[in-house]
Amino acid sequence: MDFISDRLDNGQQFCILAVIDLFSRECLMMKAGISLMGTHVVKLLEEIRRNRPLPQAITVDNGPEFISKKLDVWAYYYGVKLDFIRPGKPVENAFVESFNGRLER
Repeated sequence: MDFISDRLDNGQQFCILAVIDLFSRECLMMKAGISLMGTHVVKLLEEIRRNRPLPQAITVDNGPEFISKKLDVWAYYYGVKLDFIRPGKPVENAFVESFNGRLER
Protein backbone atom coordinates (compact mmCIF):
# COMPACT_ATOMS: atom_id res chain seq x y z
CA MET A 1 0.00 0.00 0.00
CA ASP A 2 1.27 3.46 -0.83
CA PHE A 3 0.28 7.07 -1.33
CA ILE A 4 0.70 9.17 -4.42
CA SER A 5 0.16 12.92 -4.33
CA ASP A 6 -0.40 15.65 -6.88
CA ARG A 7 -1.96 19.09 -7.19
CA LEU A 8 -5.29 20.16 -8.61
CA ASP A 9 -5.53 23.00 -11.16
CA ASN A 10 -6.24 25.41 -8.30
CA GLY A 11 -2.98 24.40 -6.60
CA GLN A 12 -4.54 22.40 -3.78
CA GLN A 13 -2.66 19.21 -3.00
CA PHE A 14 -4.46 15.85 -2.86
CA CYS A 15 -3.37 12.27 -2.34
CA ILE A 16 -4.50 8.82 -3.39
CA LEU A 17 -4.04 5.71 -1.29
CA ALA A 18 -3.58 2.58 -3.40
CA VAL A 19 -3.89 -0.85 -1.78
CA ILE A 20 -2.59 -3.62 -4.05
CA ASP A 21 -2.69 -7.39 -3.52
CA LEU A 22 0.79 -8.48 -4.62
CA PHE A 23 -0.32 -12.07 -5.17
CA SER A 24 -3.29 -11.44 -7.46
CA ARG A 25 -2.04 -8.02 -8.70
CA GLU A 26 -5.53 -6.72 -7.93
CA CYS A 27 -6.08 -3.14 -6.80
CA LEU A 28 -8.16 -3.67 -3.68
CA MET A 29 -8.84 0.00 -3.10
CA MET A 30 -7.98 3.47 -4.27
CA LYS A 31 -9.13 6.40 -2.17
CA ALA A 32 -8.50 10.05 -2.98
CA GLY A 33 -8.63 12.88 -0.49
CA ILE A 34 -7.19 16.21 0.52
CA SER A 35 -5.83 14.73 3.73
CA LEU A 36 -5.73 11.00 4.49
CA MET A 37 -4.24 10.18 7.87
CA GLY A 38 -3.61 6.97 9.79
CA THR A 39 -7.20 6.93 11.02
CA HIS A 40 -8.44 7.02 7.42
CA VAL A 41 -6.06 4.22 6.44
CA VAL A 42 -7.46 2.04 9.23
CA LYS A 43 -11.06 2.73 8.14
CA LEU A 44 -10.21 1.80 4.55
CA LEU A 45 -8.44 -1.39 5.64
CA GLU A 46 -11.52 -2.27 7.69
CA GLU A 47 -13.63 -2.01 4.52
CA ILE A 48 -11.28 -4.44 2.80
CA ARG A 49 -11.26 -6.76 5.84
CA ARG A 50 -15.04 -7.11 5.71
CA ASN A 51 -14.85 -8.53 2.19
CA ARG A 52 -11.73 -10.69 2.17
CA PRO A 53 -9.17 -12.31 4.45
CA LEU A 54 -6.35 -10.14 5.71
CA PRO A 55 -2.79 -10.74 4.52
CA GLN A 56 -0.02 -11.87 6.83
CA ALA A 57 1.92 -8.67 6.03
CA ILE A 58 1.43 -5.28 4.40
CA THR A 59 4.42 -3.55 2.82
CA VAL A 60 4.51 0.20 3.45
CA ASP A 61 6.99 3.05 3.42
CA ASN A 62 7.77 5.20 6.44
CA GLY A 63 5.20 7.90 5.71
CA PRO A 64 3.36 9.49 8.66
CA GLU A 65 0.12 7.71 7.76
CA PHE A 66 1.80 4.32 8.06
CA ILE A 67 3.79 4.93 11.25
CA SER A 68 0.67 6.13 13.08
CA LYS A 69 -0.31 4.55 16.38
CA LYS A 70 -3.81 3.81 15.02
CA LEU A 71 -2.45 1.66 12.19
CA ASP A 72 0.01 -0.04 14.52
CA VAL A 73 -2.76 -0.98 16.97
CA TRP A 74 -5.01 -2.20 14.13
CA ALA A 75 -2.24 -4.37 12.65
CA TYR A 76 -1.34 -5.83 16.05
CA TYR A 77 -4.99 -6.61 16.83
CA TYR A 78 -5.46 -8.53 13.57
CA GLY A 79 -2.02 -10.13 13.52
CA VAL A 80 -0.89 -8.32 10.37
CA LYS A 81 2.81 -7.50 10.14
CA LEU A 82 3.61 -4.00 8.88
CA ASP A 83 6.63 -4.57 6.67
CA PHE A 84 8.39 -1.20 6.43
CA ILE A 85 10.74 -0.64 3.52
CA ARG A 86 14.09 0.99 4.24
CA PRO A 87 14.00 4.80 3.95
CA GLY A 88 14.92 5.94 0.45
CA LYS A 89 14.46 2.45 -1.05
CA PRO A 90 11.15 2.55 -2.98
CA VAL A 91 12.37 -0.40 -5.06
CA GLU A 92 11.53 -2.56 -2.01
CA ASN A 93 7.87 -1.84 -2.78
CA ALA A 94 8.40 -1.93 -6.54
CA PHE A 95 5.03 -3.23 -7.72
CA VAL A 96 3.01 -0.51 -6.00
CA GLU A 97 5.55 2.12 -7.10
CA SER A 98 5.14 0.91 -10.69
CA PHE A 99 1.37 1.02 -10.27
CA ASN A 100 1.64 4.60 -8.97
CA GLY A 101 3.75 5.57 -11.99
CA ARG A 102 1.09 4.28 -14.37
CA LEU A 103 -1.58 6.03 -12.33
CA GLU A 104 0.29 9.34 -12.57
CA ARG A 105 0.56 9.04 -16.35
